[in-house]
Amino acid sequence: MSGNRYVLDTNAIVALLQGSSRLILLLQDADWIGVSVISQIEFLAFSGLSQQDHQLFEQFLQRVEVVNLVASDAVLIEKIIEIRKQYRLKLPDAVIAAMTIQNSASLVTADQEFAKVAILTVIN
Repeated sequence: MSGNRYVLDTNAIVALLQGSSRLILLLQDADWIGVSVISQIEFLAFSGLSQQDHQLFEQFLQRVEVVNLVASDAVLIEKIIEIRKQYRLKLPDAVIAAMTIQNSASLVTADQEFAKVAILTVIN
């Protein structure tokens, strides 16, 4: 893995926006921070999301890169399929894992399911 590159899972985004000092410390020297479009959707679809939380998240998105899922990205699609089949992750998690690998990053998450993906660097 290269430098300080991180993809934040949805639970890490929530913790960061709640002011987690541990995450702030981890990310302060990041060379690159990304979030999957899957995490963007999961966060914004949360039924208890307040207008203030929505605005805070929109400000956060301006500071990171949203990694999109594009049908023409055959390499990413193949990696998602490989991870889904080999590690039996739920499809959204397989997408996030593949995007993290493709971006030579570490995944920041509290979800223990990602730990079984041997080719993925996970930071809990």
